[in-house]
Amino acid sequence: MREFAALYAELDETTSTSRKLEALIAYFRSAPPENAAWAVYFLAGGKPRQAVPLKLLRQYATEYAGLDEWLFDECYHAVGDLAETIAHILPAPRQRSDAGLAEWVEGRIAPLRGAPPGVIREALFRYWDELETRERFLLLKLIGGGFRVGVSRLLVTRALSTLANLDNKLMAQRLMGWTDGSVKPTAQGFQNLLSAAPQEGAGQTGGQPYPFFLAHPLQTAPATLGDLHQWQAEWKYDGMRAQLVRRGGQSWLWSRGEDLITDRFPELAALPLPDGTVVDGEILVWREGDVPASFADLQKRIGRKTLSTRLLAELPAMLVAYDLLEQNGRDLRRLPQAERRARLETLLRERPAAHWRLSPLIRAESWEELARIRAESRARGVEGMMLKAIDAQYGVGRVKDVGTWWKWKIDPYSVDAVLIYAQTGHGRRASLYTDYTFAVWDGKDGERKLVPFAKAYSGLSDAEIAQVDKAIRSTTIEKFGPVRSVRPTMVFEIGFEGIALSPRHKSGIAVRFPRILRRREDKAIEDADTLGVLQGLLAQGAA
Repeated sequence: MREFAALYAELDETTSTSRKLEALIAYFRSAPPENAAWAVYFLAGGKPRQAVPLKLLRQYATEYAGLDEWLFDECYHAVGDLAETIAHILPAPRQRSDAGLAEWVEGRIAPLRGAPPGVIREALFRYWDELETRERFLLLKLIGGGFRVGVSRLLVTRALSTLANLDNKLMAQRLMGWTDGSVKPTAQGFQNLLSAAPQEGAGQTGGQPYPFFLAHPLQTAPATLGDLHQWQAEWKYDGMRAQLVRRGGQSWLWSRGEDLITDRFPELAALPLPDGTVVDGEILVWREGDVPASFADLQKRIGRKTLSTRLLAELPAMLVAYDLLEQNGRDLRRLPQAERRARLETLLRERPAAHWRLSPLIRAESWEELARIRAESRARGVEGMMLKAIDAQYGVGRVKDVGTWWKWKIDPYSVDAVLIYAQTGHGRRASLYTDYTFAVWDGKDGERKLVPFAKAYSGLSDAEIAQVDKAIRSTTIEKFGPVRSVRPTMVFEIGFEGIALSPRHKSGIAVRFPRILRRREDKAIEDADTLGVLQGLLAQGAA
């Protein structure tokens, strides 16, 4: 634990990519394999399951430190992070622990999940008495399920590939499925990551998916891409990217986030794939007709682990297939896009089923004609188009060295909204207010009130964040832990990809992928948009 806490602190304290890479390599080179395995899991994006309710962490920390609740509250309000607050208020440890990360995760944290409060209290008191401040902080993040660190999965991949002297793409392939919480990281698994390269053309094993090939946003006129006939155009669906894997008589369904979601979509797991096949596509809820349901309907399926017969009937899942990555156990990713497409068409023609369909190709004789068809996107329930070079191989991540995929999206919805709440960020932005809640007006003149409808944290530069942070501090009305309510003074243009009804939100509306487009210093708060504008966009999208 001591070594991983030191690594965590070093990664969190620097913005230098080279320093982070050096720190990762040094840690993986010296750490015992069983500890390194868990480090890869957490650093590559694996989420720790909450082992102890935050309420109990707070209660027992206050008791252990001998503080009054009001004093703990003052400390918490000043710091803004529960784990950091607890780590600083606890008295100095009286002993030291040499237990490694694996022992802490498997032998000490995991048994706390579901344990009686008395057992949890005794264990926490014992743990806190053998850890220094930064180790306590890390422990609390792992116990509370709030572990985050400023390092990308790509950087972890680079560190491991450098250490093993392997190609980055091969290491990315080996890491697929590593952060699935249902599979325990092991010493043997870590050693397999660093083992010598296999023979050329070797595919994945077991239920392991391939790294996803990602598209670049098209920022220029599509005509700059050259001959239209060298490109394959498809609709860009607003669903969940997934790979369906069939090997050894068993099927696995993986999301792009490397979550194993087979049990949540049994109708897709039952699709008639032959052994040794991997299909890439989009999961959607698809009722009768040619238009997919909204992402809000898909979310109802994503969030359910128990699926009733009624739910399966009301929200039927569809896999819209658009690439074939493996066939008869052979890795096809180096074949041209056009050939992989032809093989996929043959596969679906020979194996028809109700819950999958082929992603249709969009035919046009010119870029102008294609642009006119793209204008129909909202009516078709899609986000725009995908443009794929017909000679492109299937790459790893967002690359261009083996050919290119472009996402040619329609312009986002946008409204002007008022900032009403702010929360501190994480990592190097932990002392700044960077996460914002925005509202629009509702009601008639004289009785209007601001109704929150979206949260957003991306879209501003560091300089703009500093300006907004200063304004938040000077207009604060109330504090709720790390959150501040502010006097409405700032208007922002908020962009989002989709909009749907939502009884869970005060506004009655939920938006998809909200982000800040710009600060509207030219607008007074009275001129911000209304709930009626959002309702109009909702009606427009449904038309």
